[in-house]
Amino acid sequence: MSTHKHVDLLCIILILAILAGVTSLFAMAGGTGSGEEGLTKDYETGLFDTSRVHTLDITIDDWDGFLAECENEEYVMCDVTIDGETVQSVGIRAKGNTSLSMVQSYGNDRYSFKLEFDHYQDGINYQGLDKLSLNNIIQDNTYMKDYLSYQMMEAFGVDTPLCSYIYLTVNGEDWGLYLAVEAVEESFLERNYGADAGELYKPDSMSMGGGRGAGENFEMPEDFDFTENFPSGQAEDGTDPAAQDQTDAQPPAQEQAQTDTETAQTEGQTETQTEAPAGDQQSTQDRGGMGGGQRPDFGDLPEDFDPTQAGEDAMGGRGGGGMGGGMGSDDVKLVYTDDDYDSYSNIFDNAKTDITDADKDRLIQSLKTLNEGEDIASVVDVDEVMRYFVVHNFLCNFDSYTGAMIHNYYLYEEDGVLSMIPWDYNLAFGGFQGGSDATSMVNYPIDTPVSGGSTDDRPMIAWIFNDETYTQQYHDLFAQFLTEYFDSGTFAAEFDRVVELISPYVEKDPTKFCTYEEFQTGTATLKEFCQLRAESIRGQLDGTIPATSDGQQADSAALVDASHLSISDMGTMNGGSMDAMGGGMPGGGFAMGEGSFPPDGQAPADGEMPAQETEPPADGEAPASGESPPAQGTDTGAQTGGSTTAPPTPPEGAGSQTGEGSA
Repeated sequence: MSTHKHVDLLCIILILAILAGVTSLFAMAGGTGSGEEGLTKDYETGLFDTSRVHTLDITIDDWDGFLAECENEEYVMCDVTIDGETVQSVGIRAKGNTSLSMVQSYGNDRYSFKLEFDHYQDGINYQGLDKLSLNNIIQDNTYMKDYLSYQMMEAFGVDTPLCSYIYLTVNGEDWGLYLAVEAVEESFLERNYGADAGELYKPDSMSMGGGRGAGENFEMPEDFDFTENFPSGQAEDGTDPAAQDQTDAQPPAQEQAQTDTETAQTEGQTETQTEAPAGDQQSTQDRGGMGGGQRPDFGDLPEDFDPTQAGEDAMGGRGGGGMGGGMGSDDVKLVYTDDDYDSYSNIFDNAKTDITDADKDRLIQSLKTLNEGEDIASVVDVDEVMRYFVVHNFLCNFDSYTGAMIHNYYLYEEDGVLSMIPWDYNLAFGGFQGGSDATSMVNYPIDTPVSGGSTDDRPMIAWIFNDETYTQQYHDLFAQFLTEYFDSGTFAAEFDRVVELISPYVEKDPTKFCTYEEFQTGTATLKEFCQLRAESIRGQLDGTIPATSDGQQADSAALVDASHLSISDMGTMNGGSMDAMGGGMPGGGFAMGEGSFPPDGQAPADGEMPAQETEPPADGEAPASGESPPAQGTDTGAQTGGSTTAPPTPPEGAGSQTGEGSA
């Protein structure tokens, strides 16, 4: 008996030792086990503590030289000090697609960056984080679109990258307020799905010469019709219900002025614009297309890009097609074509994990089942994906899977089951449409949420509306989201807290893309937009406001009025110079080929053609072609009457915060 007791004791000791060893290994990686759902990482409560603005100093030998080569997206070595903790020999590069070129159009070199802690030495991390994205908050006067979108996603149970605000300095000199975002790579997978995570993809076919992992073979077809693929809220008869109300209220003189200005002038020629054909598009769900003359996010456009000279392999070559359903290829829409790997090149070539042929076969089979629509629960994480689309459809982000570009999302697959991971919401809240009518955005129908195509054309969301049970579950989750996040007061309290937190940093930010006054206006507009959006969706759920495009076209009387808001106040796609697109329209309108579209969807007064830009740019805008950009290190937003006001110092305790955070 005594021998058995000793054996039992030895077994217990051995088991405890093994457990201690496993725990130690997790601790070395910056995290400890948290069960089957994933691993707890130190950075969750460290770097991504949202109650404070963090600090990050980049120590680098030749910063100017690095900036000069940023568009090459090549890593260089630097040291970084985050909240007082230094990590040496870190890889840093610029990141982004269109934003890389857009930064220069602002007369600026405030790029987004990516830090790779283990680029030069395996095993190096920061609080368990392997890679960190530093978003420059371009095209976002509010500084909050990405942050707020990710917070909503996370609050509603969607697997979401963590984020927090961080103030950058370079070699000790102020650089600006950025958003630190957890890269959706190895650490993210471990945190959310554990050590044995599944496969991760970032489907994209929109790359045009820049941006890592952003797809391939994108070319513009000769017969591509922007008015068909980017309609501005048209229903099947070509009208916009929200805009129609405003037109009906206009005096005859103004109606005539709009009629007279349905022409556009490009390079001295005038052509009449014709109404976009309805085609097979799904009624007014396309309201989010290219209203207000916004240009789509094509990725980096080569200087000599000519849309009329594009080849025949448009939209990703093999696996392409479907122009009437947006510019992305069929594979990025998650459409099943056949069993050929090449038909899904824009998925497999953008895998973020090492994949095998077995992984490819499994994904293709899942896509086949998804498209058949018969056994959705076997290939879709129903609750997760539905929650994703509830929040996503609230946010009105059409630079996404539900827009004409069909990108900016991650696809996660594990054991044949698919889910969506959110990414890149700086053009949410109607920002992709820019000047499109705010009433249209606020009331955007939740049951026909696709822009630049048909809901049936996007199988990852179509199943929700093809089954009454799923549609009701979607509505129930939408009601739950509004109750938990808006009715509870959570939204208003968090919004006000963040504005107060970041305001001093925005005010002193020397490289910001907008003025401080534009930030203040933008945040006020964003808050009211969200509250009105919630009001409209409540009406759509209880039936007092139509929840489909056709319904709103037939009866727009009950739509929530947001005509006093300007989408552009929050920051839009046309914040910088449009010269790179061959347009240069005053105010940032979109011009390509022979047709030009004035900004904000408004015709010039008195039926006149838009004049060439003769006035100096307003604060926060890019200088006109040929002018010198503002010098780096100056607060262009604080300049008034030719003088520069020194930015105030943030409140005591709000500046550098050191000595916190663990290795």
